[in-house]
Amino acid sequence: MDDVFAVIAEATRRQILASLRDGDKAVGELVQELEVSQPTVSKHLKVLREAGLVSMRAQGQKRFYSLVPEPLQEVAAWLAGFELPVPQSNSSLAPAVVEPALGEMVPVTPALAQADGAQQFGRTVGRAAERAADLLSQFPKLRRRKE
Repeated sequence: MDDVFAVIAEATRRQILASLRDGDKAVGELVQELEVSQPTVSKHLKVLREAGLVSMRAQGQKRFYSLVPEPLQEVAAWLAGFELPVPQSNSSLAPAVVEPALGEMVPVTPALAQADGAQQFGRTVGRAAERAADLLSQFPKLRRRKE
């Protein structure tokens, strides 16, 4: 799980994960959406793939990437141990759908395989990852002792 925290601590990787919440995307689509170079996107996708956060499938010469939510569920479970306040939005554009609060466990059910459920689950996991990264960025650097 430490690797997942290290991976999601980087802003570009969080943007890629957030983008993949909507479904599979080709590398070129991510380059256009994030407005960064193709080598940068490829480098971050490699890190995300090695951490098990995304999967890749080849279709001809294109490579499509998908979000793998299981490692982020571990992050969400870890965060559930903290009683963090959920920020309230004052925006009149707030979504009408009531989404789970931080720390509320979202069971993985067949309903999540449906489009609406999968998107809501992806948004919840993405928010948990962003909050985890924000929380971790507030901690001083911890040094590991060699044993």
